[in-house]
Amino acid sequence: MDKHAEMATFVQVVDDGGFSQAARSLKRTPSAVSKQIGRLEDRLGVSLLRRTTRRLHLTEAGEIYYQRAQQILADVDDAEFAASRLQEAVRGTLRVTASAAFGESQMVPMMVDLHDRYPDLKVELMMTDRMVDLVAEGFDIGIRAVRELKDSSVVSRRIATNYRVICAAPSYLERHGTPKSPEDLREHNCLTFALQPYLNQWRFNMPDGPLTIPVDGSFETNNGLVLYQAARQGLGIVMVSIFLVGDDIRAGRMVPLLTEFDERAESNLYAVYPPGRHLSPNIRAFIDYMVERYTPVPPWQDALP
Repeated sequence: MDKHAEMATFVQVVDDGGFSQAARSLKRTPSAVSKQIGRLEDRLGVSLLRRTTRRLHLTEAGEIYYQRAQQILADVDDAEFAASRLQEAVRGTLRVTASAAFGESQMVPMMVDLHDRYPDLKVELMMTDRMVDLVAEGFDIGIRAVRELKDSSVVSRRIATNYRVICAAPSYLERHGTPKSPEDLREHNCLTFALQPYLNQWRFNMPDGPLTIPVDGSFETNNGLVLYQAARQGLGIVMVSIFLVGDDIRAGRMVPLLTEFDERAESNLYAVYPPGRHLSPNIRAFIDYMVERYTPVPPWQDALP
């Protein structure tokens, strides 16, 4: 029997004034209760009770143990009640990680509505373009945009479909011209992403089969949002997720390029979280909110014809 059970049995015996009464409360036999108290006294090396024919009396050690045990058991009950309430209410802190591009363009705008819905929830959003170890770094949820999720150490839920678009600012195209075919990109300043070099291999569907163009230029960064901001300033041509560029395309601030050759390779946005037996209300509420916001048709779906 564990220490908590021994402590609870002892307190019950004292509160009920005897083994028989405690046995009835605990739905056990008096001999089983007596033996458990005996094991507790043997383990502690002191007598906690003085037994007489008519009633029990606490020893000095028993009085001290009883007072402390009552407080400990009450604290345990409070802790369990608090934990069970958290299973019902969305409150406390939720640590979320996402790329800078998705965080700035999509998550920041949704925070006001999320706060109105869950005013007791505090979201800590940490933006990075590297792959984060959720457990090691203490995150509850990660948002990942990948073609195929291969991380078996996390549980995932698909949020929306995404795809990448080649585009440039009107100011760049005015100065350098508009590429008419994928091969023309070799003569243009294409901005590149340092963290995932495979994203600098731009793929196209040509009449005679797939074509891959390795692009390069005067600017490279490990931050997708910074890469895109450089393109918006007219520095060069970039390939970015539609969730980031959709509004700018609609407004004419960015121009999609080579769409007739576009592979339009779809990827998915996933919410991932560490595996566990119980999904906390905070995680469940946050993911459900994102699915509601982006499913079945995400707001960027109609950015391109």
